[in-house]
Amino acid sequence: MFKRLLQILLIVFVSLPVNAQTDSIINGKKDESLLSGLKFSGSIQSDVLIPEKDRKIRTGEHSNWALSNTYADLRLANRHIEIGGRFQFTEHPLPGYEKEFKGWGVPYFYVKGHLKRAELTLCDFYEQFGSGLILRCYEERELGVDNALRGGRLILRPIEGLQVKLIGGKQRRYWHHNKSFVYGGDIEMELSHWIKPLRNRNTILTIGLSGVSKHESDEDILSIRPTGEKDAYDADIIGAYKLHLPKNTGGFDIRADLQTSRWHFLAEYAQKSHDPSFDNGYTYRHGKTLLLSASYSRKGLSALLQAKRSEDMNFRSRRSQTGNSSFINNLPAFTMEHTYFLASSYPYATQNVPGEWAFQGSLSYNFIRHTLLGGKYGTLIRINASHTCGIKTNPLCDMNGEPITDLKGTKGYNTSFWKWGTHSYYHDINIQFEKKISKNFKLNGMFMNQLYNTSVIEGEGETVHANIFVLEGNFSISRKVKLRCETQYLRTKQDEGDRLYGLIELSLPPHFMFTLSDEWCKRVSEAKNPDLTHAVHYYMASIAYTHASHSLIVGYGRTADGYNCTGGVCRWQPAQKGLQLSYTFTF
Repeated sequence: MFKRLLQILLIVFVSLPVNAQTDSIINGKKDESLLSGLKFSGSIQSDVLIPEKDRKIRTGEHSNWALSNTYADLRLANRHIEIGGRFQFTEHPLPGYEKEFKGWGVPYFYVKGHLKRAELTLCDFYEQFGSGLILRCYEERELGVDNALRGGRLILRPIEGLQVKLIGGKQRRYWHHNKSFVYGGDIEMELSHWIKPLRNRNTILTIGLSGVSKHESDEDILSIRPTGEKDAYDADIIGAYKLHLPKNTGGFDIRADLQTSRWHFLAEYAQKSHDPSFDNGYTYRHGKTLLLSASYSRKGLSALLQAKRSEDMNFRSRRSQTGNSSFINNLPAFTMEHTYFLASSYPYATQNVPGEWAFQGSLSYNFIRHTLLGGKYGTLIRINASHTCGIKTNPLCDMNGEPITDLKGTKGYNTSFWKWGTHSYYHDINIQFEKKISKNFKLNGMFMNQLYNTSVIEGEGETVHANIFVLEGNFSISRKVKLRCETQYLRTKQDEGDRLYGLIELSLPPHFMFTLSDEWCKRVSEAKNPDLTHAVHYYMASIAYTHASHSLIVGYGRTADGYNCTGGVCRWQPAQKGLQLSYTFTF
C-alpha cells in the first residue's frame, strides 16, 4: 500500500512544477492558491571508489569493480506547501558501512504544509529536542546514520515566544523501520517576549520541556541463574528466567538557555525510565544526564566551559540492536573536533554505558597589532582542554556479600552521582596559534597532548599516549593563487607508533585545486602475521574542479584504517586504495 501511495506522490511531485508555472498568473492577477509560486530545488551527491587490492595495507578484496554511495535530494516548495524526497543508491556501498546499509530506493519522502502559526509534516522527518539528550533524529551520511521517523509531526506557534512540537512514528533502520512506535512532545518558551526587563537588557531567556516515549512489544530474553534449590548431589539447580521487559520506556528533558550580548549559559537535565537492552546487558536502571555550559565572547576574546555527567543513556527504538542504528537520542562528546589530519587520528566516541564524566574548556585571545605578542599583524592564540572519565560504580552483592556476576535482570550496579571513576577514557590538551608574518604569508601551528583509552573506546587494546605537532604555512602567490603546506608529526610508543604527514595544496580560483599528501606510518601489522610490522606510506593525489553549482574531486592513493567520528558517534573505516571520485550538484 505504501509503495503505491509513494508512486502516486512521485508522479504528482514531478508534474507539479509545470502546473505551478502556468497557473501562477490568472487574468493578470497573482494566484494565491495552494500551488502558486512553487519552486523546484535539490542536490545530487555521489562518492565513488574504484578499489585496488593492496596487501601491504590490508585492503581486502571487493567483488564489485566500483563502489558508490549516491544520493539525490529533490524539493518542491512555496510558502504554503513543501514536498521532498531522496533517492539513494548504495547497492554497492563504500567500505566500512554495516551490511544492512546496502540497497537502493526512496527511503525518505515527506509532505509539509505551512500555515501562519502551524506546520504539519507527514511521512518522514528529522527532529531534535533541546541538545538531543532524549530525541535526535538526524542524517549523517559519512557515518551511515539516518534514523528518521516515519509518521507525523505538528509544530504550533500560537503566540510569540511559544512553540509546541508533537511527533509520532516508527524509526528508520536502513531500508526498514523498527516495529516500535516513538512519540513525544516539546514545549519551548522564549520568556524575553513577555518580560520587558529582559528585552530592555538585550537578554534572551528560553526554557524548554520535552517528553519522549517508545512502545515496543515484549520478547524472550532469558536469564540463567541458580534457582536456590539443590539436586541429589548437593549441586545448585540452574533455571532459566524470562525477563519482564517494559513495553513503554519514556524520558523527559528540562532546560534553560540564557543569552546576553556577551554571555551564554545552558543547563539541561534528562532522565529515562529503566530500559533493559543489549547495550546495558539487560539491566534495569534509570538513565540520567546533566549538561552545563557557559561561554563568554567579546572582540578579540572568547571562552567556554562545559561539563556533562551521563549514566546509562542509550535509548534505542529496538532494545536488541547493536551498531550505529536505531538510536532515538544522542549525547554530544565534549571534545574538540580537529581538522588537522593526525590530530583526528584518535577521535573520541561517547560512552553511554555505564556512563561518563566529561569536561571541556577553551580560551581564545587575539593579541592586537603593534604589541609585544601581536607584532605587526596581530596574533591569535587558542587553548583547548577536554577530559573524559568513567563514573564511579560499585558492584551488586548477594546475601553473602559476594559480587553478583550475572547482572542480567538486576539493577546492574550502584553509583554515587558526584564520584568519578578511576580510569580516564580520553584527554586532549592543545594550543594553537595563527600568525600573519607578512602581507603574503601566514603561519599556523598546534601542539597537542592526547590520551586515548583504546580498551574502553574500541573494546580492546592498550591506552595510547600521543604528542602531536602541526605547522601550516599559507602563501599568497598572487591575488588569487594560494599555496598551503602542512607538516604534522605524531609521537607515540603505542598502537602503530610514530606517524609523519605532509600536504601541499595549490588553489587556482575559481575552478581548480590540486593536492598532494603523504602519511608515513612507522609500523603496520602484516595481514598473515600480525606480529610482523613494516613502515607504510599512505600517499594521495587529488584534483578538485568547481564550476557554478557543480563540484568534482578526483583522487588516487591510499587511505589508512581508522575511526571517522562526528558528535561522539563513530564509524570504522577499513584501509582503502584506488581511484576516488566525489561529485556534488545543487540546483
